[in-house]
Amino acid sequence: MPVGPDPDRWRTFPGERTVVIVARTVTSTVRVLDVLGPIFRDDPRVDLVFAFDPTSAFNDGVHDLARSVGARILPWHQFPHLAPDLIITASENADLVVGGHTAPVLVLPHGVGFHKVVPDSRSDQDRLAGVVPDALLRSGRARIAVSHPDQAAQLAAAHPATAGRTLLIGDPCHDLLVNGQELRDTYREALGVGDDRRLIMLSSTWRDQSLLGREPSLPARLLAELPLDEYAVALVTHPNIVAAHGTYQLRTVLSSALGAGLLRIPPTDGWQATLLASDLLIGDHGSVTFYGAALGKPLLLGAFGGDEAVSDTPMAELGRLAPRLITDVPLRPQIEQALADAARGSEGTRPLAALGDRALVAPGRALQRLRAVVYDLLRLALSEPSSPLPRPAPDDPVPADHQPDITAVFVTTRVGDTPAGPQVTVRRTPASVAHFTAADDATTDGITTDIDYGGDPTGTEGTFRHLSCSDRERDRRLPESASVLIRETPAATVTAADRWATATLSRYPGCRIAAAEIESGGCRIRLHDGRAVDVSATGSMRDAAVLAAAVYALLRSGRPLTNTIIGIRAGARTEDADLSLVHRTA
Repeated sequence: MPVGPDPDRWRTFPGERTVVIVARTVTSTVRVLDVLGPIFRDDPRVDLVFAFDPTSAFNDGVHDLARSVGARILPWHQFPHLAPDLIITASENADLVVGGHTAPVLVLPHGVGFHKVVPDSRSDQDRLAGVVPDALLRSGRARIAVSHPDQAAQLAAAHPATAGRTLLIGDPCHDLLVNGQELRDTYREALGVGDDRRLIMLSSTWRDQSLLGREPSLPARLLAELPLDEYAVALVTHPNIVAAHGTYQLRTVLSSALGAGLLRIPPTDGWQATLLASDLLIGDHGSVTFYGAALGKPLLLGAFGGDEAVSDTPMAELGRLAPRLITDVPLRPQIEQALADAARGSEGTRPLAALGDRALVAPGRALQRLRAVVYDLLRLALSEPSSPLPRPAPDDPVPADHQPDITAVFVTTRVGDTPAGPQVTVRRTPASVAHFTAADDATTDGITTDIDYGGDPTGTEGTFRHLSCSDRERDRRLPESASVLIRETPAATVTAADRWATATLSRYPGCRIAAAEIESGGCRIRLHDGRAVDVSATGSMRDAAVLAAAVYALLRSGRPLTNTIIGIRAGARTEDADLSLVHRTA
């Protein structure tokens, strides 16, 4: 029905039935929005009205979310005066025993099953998430959607009043994930992650036993240890984190990680596509982790709230079976081991994927079942012919924050000899997160960071580490400490590149190398001692920072720069580069 006084005077559509969607939290509202469109598509007989329940501590963002989809929102104080034919919500806490309503209430789950204990908003006790209040159960109006028959038995054992009040639907969210599996490459492209990089997804539920509650620095630590040419890191957070703390505080806590390229995915949409795009999931006892396990996604538990996970549920079993990420030791070896196990087809993911059979029934049919239930509750026959139900896949993910240019990196280079000549392996990590790992210590793991040009003691191989910085870096500490400075925009000519390099080396006396890409191709690298090197790669590698890193490594290992061809490897890219020493001044 149109909202406002005397609504029938303003209507366009016939409106034979009225459905009120109670929106109380962002989490629950998103779950209802995911299914409403497909269920009621093409049917003008059903009026959809949203009622915003402001009583939750986590109601921040609900009104904006409903407005963003163009919903008409009814003030909560008008809700008792409606005469709806059906009330739908995914929040079991909404106060629906008001105003003498007699309409049935369909409560949809906003997670996987009933596996979590959460604080009760009506008392100082904890309660089983997903169970509606006793008053609504006693009224006989409640219908609770479940995704597996075992959940009905679980609810009846915990709350006998739920017996006979459950409806076996399945899980539309899981169906959405299954439908989108073949679009993995599309989702990776939307996130800017190519085939040459691994995507690590972090998923955190809320409260102090969650992933971020236990390890708020984990995103930054991963970005500090995982080379940016080989890995990308994405984070999905439960909506209650933002509702409780605000986006500003979340971004402040993640400040260094965001500056290092963390892909923060909005909690309202995009997490499904990101999960499908990922190579490895690091999660906790939240539903997103369970969905990942059910899909057979390689998984590590970074945290697990054993006190919150209900015993004898599939989620509790997940906590017993899934391998753990040990957070007080280096992370990268554990990530690489988990990915290697997955590549070998390790049987470790099979018991986890089998847990899905204990929580998710009849994949692919949830929308069909749900539509049948909804129209039955409305006492309304489907129109003839009824609109065919789609098989929706997730929309492309869009990171919540503008992705920054990473303008300062710590570069680790390893020089080795091959039959074809020297080869330099380049690995880069963002400088903004260097303080989250001991790797920035000049003595860590034997990696030296002094600026002498002496050769490696073995004369054949060496590992070195330096700071490389763009001329657009805003943290002015970094260019003053950098061994290599890079011109961000290509120079129009070699002369322009030389002029910029000379001025840069003069301005920063601690800098050893200044490098600029030339618009016509190649890279001019000027050394602090007056020499210049022209470098051109045989393929598509034009990154001045990578080419300069290779020259730096050759200098550190005492190898010649005169008319030599070297191999350069950065991530999955391996190319030959031609080095030519231009001249040397006194």
